[in-house]
Amino acid sequence: MARSTVSRILNALEDEGLVASRGARGPYRLGPEITRMATTVRLGVVTEMHPFLTELSRELDETVDLSILDGDRADVVDQVVPPQRLRAVSAVGESFPLYCCANGKALLAALPPERQARALPSRLAPLTANTITDRAALRDELNRIRVDGVAYDREEQTEGICAVGAVLRGVSVELVAVSVPVPAQRFYGREAELAGALLAWVSKVDAWFNGTEDRK
Repeated sequence: MARSTVSRILNALEDEGLVASRGARGPYRLGPEITRMATTVRLGVVTEMHPFLTELSRELDETVDLSILDGDRADVVDQVVPPQRLRAVSAVGESFPLYCCANGKALLAALPPERQARALPSRLAPLTANTITDRAALRDELNRIRVDGVAYDREEQTEGICAVGAVLRGVSVELVAVSVPVPAQRFYGREAELAGALLAWVSKVDAWFNGTEDRK
């Protein structure tokens, strides 16, 4: 494509606020309108999903997190906390590496191979003794997640905290995951129960967003 054509396209995008130049000759970055649109999408997802998150939290009596893929990290954009005195709680706005948390691994497993490779750091740094740091082992784990539909965090991100996670499809233009973080002492021995409840809930939510099930 001719340089003059590229310049005209960039100028038009800049006029719409979709890109912004750092100087007379660039380089260009995403503009404020893109940021506004992304924020609007996220707010819409949070608003629509919150009642469903509350339902799952009440069913399991555990914390439930909603996360969105952001490059090589999982951003927590909403959270429902149970009345349990001992509970696993992060915070809305926190961001986690994809390779060592349930929501992150669920998101990774949903990506095509080339995007998956870009979303992983050059070194899988251990955050705990349980963090998967071998790429082949992580690849096997992601293949299992694609088949089973559920990701596990067995104290890989934080000692004493485990989780199950799964991706929601059709909810947003962005890739969205839901996870249930649980104190380790309430997790081991309940993996099948937690995973089964999460997958049943995901199926219900996906059906509702796809228009095949009535909201109850």
